Amino acid sequence: MIRRHPLLSLLLLLLLGLSAWAFANRTHLASFPPIIGAYTAKEYCSCRYVMNNSAEYCQGYTKQYVSTSAFFDDAAKKRVTARGLGSTQTAAWISPREGCRLLPQADALAQ
Repeated sequence: MIRRHPLLSLLLLLLLGLSAWAFANRTHLASFPPIIGAYTAKEYCSCRYVMNNSAEYCQGYTKQYVSTSAFFDDAAKKRVTARGLGSTQTAAWISPREGCRLLPQADALAQ
């Protein structure tokens, strides 16, 4: 089979190697989805409420290659919620000294 279909054999070997690598790193790969929403929420909150930039500027500042599927800026509570890759993260402004902080999921859902 290798002599008749060398490209197919190489592709199959590459796919097998990639599958083995993904299985070995499954915990690291599973922890990646929350990063997109967390980065967007935290950086937008800091840009908007700590640095006092405009909403348009901060949206451009936090724009990523992997886009967010939902975004909500609650200006009254100074709270930002972003959803990316199926994970929703919320950041809230704490104080001028502390800036913004990511909220745990239970706190974000309760408020």
